[in-house]
Amino acid sequence: MHVAANCPPTPTAWPSPVVADSLLGSSVACWAATAEAAGSYWGGALERRATPLDVAEDALRWWEVMTDRRPPRWSSPNVVVRDWGHARLRDLSQGSTDDVVGTLLLPPQAGHDSCIVDFSDGQSQVQVIRAAGLTRVWSLDWVGATAATRDASIDDYLRSVRESVEVIGGPVNLVGDCQGGWLAAIYAALHPEDVHTLTIAGAPIDFHADRALIHGYVETCDPAGDMAFYRRVVAAAGGVLPGQSMLGGFIAMKPESEVERQLQLLGALDDPVHLDRYREFEDWFKHTQAIPGAFYLWIVEHLFRDNALIAGELDIHGRRVDLAAIDCPLYLLAGETDHITPPGQVFAMAGAVSTAPEEIVQRTTSGGHLGLFMGREALREHWPPLMADVAARSREASRQLAERRARAGTAPAPGVPPLPAP
Repeated sequence: MHVAANCPPTPTAWPSPVVADSLLGSSVACWAATAEAAGSYWGGALERRATPLDVAEDALRWWEVMTDRRPPRWSSPNVVVRDWGHARLRDLSQGSTDDVVGTLLLPPQAGHDSCIVDFSDGQSQVQVIRAAGLTRVWSLDWVGATAATRDASIDDYLRSVRESVEVIGGPVNLVGDCQGGWLAAIYAALHPEDVHTLTIAGAPIDFHADRALIHGYVETCDPAGDMAFYRRVVAAAGGVLPGQSMLGGFIAMKPESEVERQLQLLGALDDPVHLDRYREFEDWFKHTQAIPGAFYLWIVEHLFRDNALIAGELDIHGRRVDLAAIDCPLYLLAGETDHITPPGQVFAMAGAVSTAPEEIVQRTTSGGHLGLFMGREALREHWPPLMADVAARSREASRQLAERRARAGTAPAPGVPPLPAP
């Protein structure tokens, strides 16, 4: 989750060194991307002997494609079985009754729709999980904040996870991406009995490791450490953090990616494959939703500013969140070029838990942050072996549980019916 959305410079808020380095590098990269795209477009225009009218038509089509956005959708069949207002629980099991431990997926929550975990047919984390044999799969779906849910807190989100586990029947395989990853880690530390395996992808556990860019923005926007800037942002938006602010912050962290994507579109207006992929991504990326203000401010203060999770100083209702309480099999996935959550922030978890070293798997993709959840390399080369191992453990655990129930003469709890259609 990006926490510093376009903070304005003030006499007391000069960019930290890591932010200054990033801004300089991005400026150079933006100029390079613009020059390359301009040269490519005008070279093609000269080759096809484009007239001024042709160029004007290209510009119009370019603008239309950039601005024609549609709401993103989940790709796999699913049904909503719980709705708390700030979150929903989606059952993606498609009626599966396989004898396997259930899997609960916690998507990222950074001002975008949760359907990134089920991005498209053939490019879906949900589908990879099911293909590995974990057919009993559910996902939380974070709902954009409204006036009614602007005060949703960390307690509400943890309650959603707890009640989801009850619906599924625990223990579960908990899979957390980005914000969903640190939320999964907190939940697993508080309720280790509910977690069969824990998989964390692109999630900051040590929020200050690897010259973290987001931490640099926190230092820049809140130099006094009193949260004043962030409280003003939330108050100005009526108690929420607008999704557009989050989007602006993400783009500002690496503007060259936005520049390159839009300029590449200009040179690919006649390529239907490129257009389809562009529209698919932009429909998700530019469709934003607000974050509850109370939850956002808690995150910035306790996690990004104080780094309390890895320090063992995070307290929830008088109970310390101790990562050492986690002793289940642990799977960690990071992106080599992830500028939002560098690998060190993810892999720090391995040294904080009580899981035996031989039961900790660490993998690194060659891509960046979003690629961990929707990138073809991650979905083809990294997620399948991780989930296959989780599935093997899950089948064995289910077999052992069935044997214990048979000896005790008990039966599994009945399933929970879906919510009625509105």
